[in-house]
Amino acid sequence: MSDYVKSLMAEVRTKNPAEPEFHQAVEEVAESLSLVFDRHPEYRTAKILERIIEPERIITFRVPWVDDQGEIHINRGYRIEMNSAIGPYKGGLRFHPSVTLGILKFLAFEQVFKNSLTTLPMGGGKGGSDFDPKGKSDLKIMRFCQAFMNELFRHIGPNTDVPAGDIGVGGREIGYLFGQYKKLRNEFTGVLTGKGLNWGGSLIRPEATGYGAVYFAAEMLNTRNQTLEGKTCLVSGSGNVAQYTVEKLLELGAKVVTLSDSNGYIYDEKGIDYEKLQFIKELKNVRRGRIKEYTDRYKHAVYTVLDPNADYSPLWDHKAHCAFPSATQNEINGKDAENLLRNGVYVVSEGANMPTTLEGVKIFLDAKILYGPGKAANAGGVAVSGLEMTQNSMRLPWTREEVDQRLRMIIHGIHKTCIEMAERFGTPGNYVNGANIGGFLKVADAMIDQGVV
Repeated sequence: MSDYVKSLMAEVRTKNPAEPEFHQAVEEVAESLSLVFDRHPEYRTAKILERIIEPERIITFRVPWVDDQGEIHINRGYRIEMNSAIGPYKGGLRFHPSVTLGILKFLAFEQVFKNSLTTLPMGGGKGGSDFDPKGKSDLKIMRFCQAFMNELFRHIGPNTDVPAGDIGVGGREIGYLFGQYKKLRNEFTGVLTGKGLNWGGSLIRPEATGYGAVYFAAEMLNTRNQTLEGKTCLVSGSGNVAQYTVEKLLELGAKVVTLSDSNGYIYDEKGIDYEKLQFIKELKNVRRGRIKEYTDRYKHAVYTVLDPNADYSPLWDHKAHCAFPSATQNEINGKDAENLLRNGVYVVSEGANMPTTLEGVKIFLDAKILYGPGKAANAGGVAVSGLEMTQNSMRLPWTREEVDQRLRMIIHGIHKTCIEMAERFGTPGNYVNGANIGGFLKVADAMIDQGVV
């Protein structure tokens, strides 16, 4: 680590105490960018990275709401407007008990680089609440979403800040949020993405993050003249990203053997086929049940309870070729990374945001496997959100084939940028450096053009 990065990280930790995920995200980017600053000291002089690290605006607010039994609840709401150098703030809303300011700052920081890589005109932002939608009735969720939007509406707009969904915020929640925004502002605009198809949404948007992670893996394999056909894959999570990762893997001839939720994971040696995937979609999206129920239906599958205090996750300890972490941050630590390598995994494409610890990332990079970091590999979701914004502005929907083709082109372009930037700065094949540098340069140049603001 260079003296500059050490000094920078010391300042970040001092100014942002008790935010380890934010520190981790900044450190990974800063180490990559030390390669850039050696050649282009003008970025250091202008303190571009320091300015990106500091959010342009942090909004926190209370969310009081009344449930369907008349009981009053109070949650905390956030919106981090991180950087708007290349477009309006863009990034998801997360409803989960684990939501804190530090978690959202790390996500917003990552979003700046991810959105830049798509080449679409979108800045970076993130938001959410410590509200837990799990197990709550539609009426409770509607009341909370309306109360949340009663404050958020003041700070967002189609040319200012365009939120989307994230963990705990799917089509149902986006619908309630959009309805309240429309009522409060008396206008129908493309202020949220992930909308329903019959009121401004885009085809492929629910599938985009999962599809994109698979397309990115296919691009990486193509550099070795290989495809996903016949590859055994480990997938974590069982939500939107994981479901559509499995769907696209099946389409490309791969075999998926794992899925998980916060309680445990299933291992199906025979593979999760289309029929089993449909069962999972119904289980998770309609009945909102737990993944353990999969083994009630498919008796040959094995369910394992995940121990949060264990020093590794058994999900990553199975023979496979590819891994698609699609659950949450830091789900792969150093020991998990070693287990993956020992079991034959040589392709890792991150569907979740920062699912690998710094130790795990170093192990993957040292082993020179095909490792696609989240800001590159899972950019498909925000890419199609950007395409949804475009369609809203044009008042013209595109076909499924058009959107999917544009998604493929964007992922191809991101992969190409990662490869070219890694080579240009002396670390060929290092997708982490390539993604961080590629995402940074576009934002940095825009900030220099716009002055100190």
